[in-house]
Amino acid sequence: MSGIPAVPIPPEATFPGGKRFAFSIIDDTDDSRIENTRPLYDLLTSLGFRTTKTVWPVDCPEGSADFFAGDTMASAEYRAFCVDLQRRGFEITWHCATMESSPRERIVRGLETFREIFGSHPSVHANHALNRENVYWGINRYRTAVRYLAGAARGRGGRAFEGEVEGSPYFWGDLCRTHMKYVRNFAFRTVDTLEADPDTPYTLESTPWVRYWFSASDAPDVETFCRLMSPAAVDRLCERGGACILATHLGKGYVQGERVDPRVAHIFEYLARLPGWFVPVSNLLDHLIARGAGRPLAGGKLLSLELRHFFDRVRSRVWR
Repeated sequence: MSGIPAVPIPPEATFPGGKRFAFSIIDDTDDSRIENTRPLYDLLTSLGFRTTKTVWPVDCPEGSADFFAGDTMASAEYRAFCVDLQRRGFEITWHCATMESSPRERIVRGLETFREIFGSHPSVHANHALNRENVYWGINRYRTAVRYLAGAARGRGGRAFEGEVEGSPYFWGDLCRTHMKYVRNFAFRTVDTLEADPDTPYTLESTPWVRYWFSASDAPDVETFCRLMSPAAVDRLCERGGACILATHLGKGYVQGERVDPRVAHIFEYLARLPGWFVPVSNLLDHLIARGAGRPLAGGKLLSLELRHFFDRVRSRVWR
């Protein structure tokens, strides 16, 4: 990708500081350890990116067959690494209390542990995998008749998610609304998040335990990231004055040995040469609200969004 000329700054600026487009990352903490993420965060720091990283505040003593490779805040070294990221200007937030399902008691402990470590409660929530405490998850992400299409495509009888169900041992909807300003919902295989969801962030009358939902661009691992963030797609993001909130796992292959994958380094170096606003997710979403987003979504607009996501998932064959 080196040698490709940077796109000149257009005459009109869409974002603060005269920037033409916006780019952020929400880094789910699955598989994340110091050795497989620090080199990339060092690169992001040096290039001027400030993004959002999720963590698991408490340990998972019952173990996890799928997520054992990731560290939690119970590791003193990993905790110190994440605190240093916050000091550098990265946003640290929440990916559930830990890597497996947590009843309310562990969620409360996780929230307080997070506050003790980072100085305040988290403000962004991203549901994790099959955790029972996920809020409005599975087919219940869809609030229109699209849920019946999703149920048929995914197969009924899947995992029940109960974070919003009062009376469930996994209920924490009241805490979610109190502490989490933003909750991630749909992810699309497109670089420009606003192209897929021009109303993000938005509210829904039917999900009272969530203040604002937001969408993201989906790149779960390094190979998907490299395919998604092509030069042509990045240039188009800039030319359109769009915004990318990249949902990924920086612990999944972005670092090989002690070095950032050269393809990844080239992509971020190219992005850094463009007139982009590189800020944490909360900053970007706050800005979108300030310029008119954050309104209730209903009727045809909501149906259209859910259909776009449903067909995006059918094409990608990944229900994320």
